Amino acid sequence: MKKGKKYLASVAAFDTHKLYETEEAIENVIASAKAKFDETIELHVRLGVDSRHADQQVRGAVVLPNGTGKKVRTLVFAKGDNAKAAEEAGSDYVGAEDLVARIQNENWFEFDVVIATPDMMGVIGRLGKVLGPKGLMPNPKAGTVTTNVAKAVQDAKAGKIEYRLDKTNIIHCPIGKASFGKEKLVENFDALMGAIIKAKPAAAKGQYIKSCVVASTMGPGVKVNAAKLA
Repeated sequence: MKKGKKYLASVAAFDTHKLYETEEAIENVIASAKAKFDETIELHVRLGVDSRHADQQVRGAVVLPNGTGKKVRTLVFAKGDNAKAAEEAGSDYVGAEDLVARIQNENWFEFDVVIATPDMMGVIGRLGKVLGPKGLMPNPKAGTVTTNVAKAVQDAKAGKIEYRLDKTNIIHCPIGKASFGKEKLVENFDALMGAIIKAKPAAAKGQYIKSCVVASTMGPGVKVNAAKLA
């Protein structure tokens, strides 16, 4: 695929083979974010684990100290007092079987995070095939299956993100917007990397952080010195 002039100029502005310290890497990424919109800055971490084995899965959630810069729409499956608590916490949508039917019949997906109380999992289990592939299925490890729905809504709105391995043993996560500036992006980077390192499986052998790259939506990836992270 042919790259544009802005992309090529960004690549020429730094050494694509060098391993940069975190702050310098993020400085380069911000400088390369030249699109007309506020580009998202993403972190891509390759881990020395095998996601095919259950005891080497890496998955969890962390609240980024400065949020993601994105307005998060929450959907809560709950009844009674829990539904009321979710509404009071500011959830965009709250319901039960009615929302299951809406998703099934109308192909409705105007939400970013799905939260459920444990007693509702049997009801929304039949949505697994549509929510699962989109990464929206509630999960206890991510804190989205909980009796404290108010806190889950507040955390999601504050910038809580879920991290999980893909099939190639890489975690892809947003850490904010280019407009955040270096300081806030570094804080978010450190929070996410700290959570990933803390989640290291006991079964993982050898080098855990294989590589680490930060990149903007439209810009090239900048390599981070992973040796100093783990």
